[in-house]
Amino acid sequence: KKKHKKKKTEESSEDGEKKEGGGGGGKRAQRATSNVFGMFPQTQIQEFKEAFTLIDQNRDGFIDIEDLKDMYASLGRAPSDKELKEMLDESPGPLNFTMFINLFGEKLNGTDPENALMNAFAMFDPDKKNFISEEYLKDLLENMGDNFTAEEIRQTWKEAPIQAGKVDYEKFVHLIKRGNEEL
Repeated sequence: KKKHKKKKTEESSEDGEKKEGGGGGGKRAQRATSNVFGMFPQTQIQEFKEAFTLIDQNRDGFIDIEDLKDMYASLGRAPSDKELKEMLDESPGPLNFTMFINLFGEKLNGTDPENALMNAFAMFDPDKKNFISEEYLKDLLENMGDNFTAEEIRQTWKEAPIQAGKVDYEKFVHLIKRGNEEL
């Protein structure tokens, strides 16, 4: 049944026609969904789903303030309730996967992948020093998302710009996206 719905959504984005279905709001939600799903390759949509699942700590299909608290706590951070509420207030309704991908779609469509990586690293650098502890980054890579193996980390560390136990993530992002080309 899910595959059938997905196919309809993809068809609606290609031919622009409205599909018959539930109430008017459902059609609007379906159009919005089809538009955002058309912006990204299937592999990236799967990555969004994995990110959503990581954040949805209680696995109820919605991201709420408790999910955000738990996710940040697992990263060793504790933003205020006000900050978390501001994040959730970006969504016009309950933050399910469709709303999540719509919000990210608006923010990421047309963005520079290098900028997106820099912003991801910056989330783990509250002091904005452009450095992350080598051990902290290693722990994140081994335990969050698609877990790196010890061998993958060893390979990554061969080229990583690490000095005094700190990873310069601006140089690291440059290396990831452009190789050894000069900064």
